[in-house]
Amino acid sequence: MQCLLQQRAPNSSKVDSSLCGLLVGSAVYFHRACVASDPHGQTCVIPWQPAIMPQPRMMLVVTGDDFGYCPRRNRGIVECFQAGGISNVSLLVNANAAKEAADLAKRHNIPIGLHANLSEGIPVCQSLRQASSLVNQHGLFHGKMGFRQALERGQLSMEQVELELRAQVRLFRELTGHLPHHMDGHQHVHVLPEVREVFGQVLSQLRIPYTRVPVEPGLHSCPWLPAHLQRFYTQLQKDALDSIPVFTRYGIRWPDVYLGLTTMGQNMSVPNLQRALSHVLSAGPSGTTSCSMPSSDQPVVTAELMVHPGYPSHPQLGGCGEGPDDFSQSADRQHELSVLTDPSLLALYGQERVQLCSFKDI
Repeated sequence: MQCLLQQRAPNSSKVDSSLCGLLVGSAVYFHRACVASDPHGQTCVIPWQPAIMPQPRMMLVVTGDDFGYCPRRNRGIVECFQAGGISNVSLLVNANAAKEAADLAKRHNIPIGLHANLSEGIPVCQSLRQASSLVNQHGLFHGKMGFRQALERGQLSMEQVELELRAQVRLFRELTGHLPHHMDGHQHVHVLPEVREVFGQVLSQLRIPYTRVPVEPGLHSCPWLPAHLQRFYTQLQKDALDSIPVFTRYGIRWPDVYLGLTTMGQNMSVPNLQRALSHVLSAGPSGTTSCSMPSSDQPVVTAELMVHPGYPSHPQLGGCGEGPDDFSQSADRQHELSVLTDPSLLALYGQERVQLCSFKDI
């Protein structure tokens, strides 16, 4: 089956003639926004949506994190979405270009959730910007490790954590016009002790159904990860596992499998992604959640792949109130964009019967 439309190539204003449907015979599925002409010769963009795959083995949410961080990040994420490299985004509402990001999501019909931020930049809640346990003497969040250290020392007020989470949900709704369908934590703060309880309560009360539980299969069989990352990820997975009964008690759901820790930045490659997908597909559903869709042949695995596509941030532009960090200014973001839109990866999805989708689809 062939869809006789035209698709706009990423990084180009030209319109290229190509397939944008699915070729059932060769099991290749394209996930691209298409440009067509109406009977009067006017060009129109048909919003992106995944090609419907017969009997998928995996429903994969590919989430572009840190949407809103800066204009260059936004541009790269939109291009990645239009090229079929991601199927979902997670918005930092306290970031420099959050308003632009929300507008882009509306314009391009991009599924969007909330990337709750308690560790980088300035709080959304005005009353917490001064003399708050969540900020330092400069009125900024304590940072990725600083937040964890303050939590361990018992210096963080969970009442203030709740205030900030609710403020970010309100701002998300103001920017997008709706509540987030999924919500996770920037730098995984949502699975930390004490925070996870508040996080679960907020999601339950606001009826936000999905979150992220960062427990990645095969994590300890990745020799390319340096020792300090292995240590951080080991602790992260312990915190995530301890969050499962909390989130379950609040009726929050998440995909069967999480991926993305082992494939960040320069560690992302088509072979590494293929390895991660193959590991999951060979194991089948984990049984830790109830998100899997039933099938007459075998259960469909649901999974989320966390990614960070984009272009390097300008040194003086971006961030969440304190300028862009080193990772955002590095070439790693553009490297991820290149890998995620690699035709061989998109073909791999089809060959392995991996259906890209959003959280609303699982």
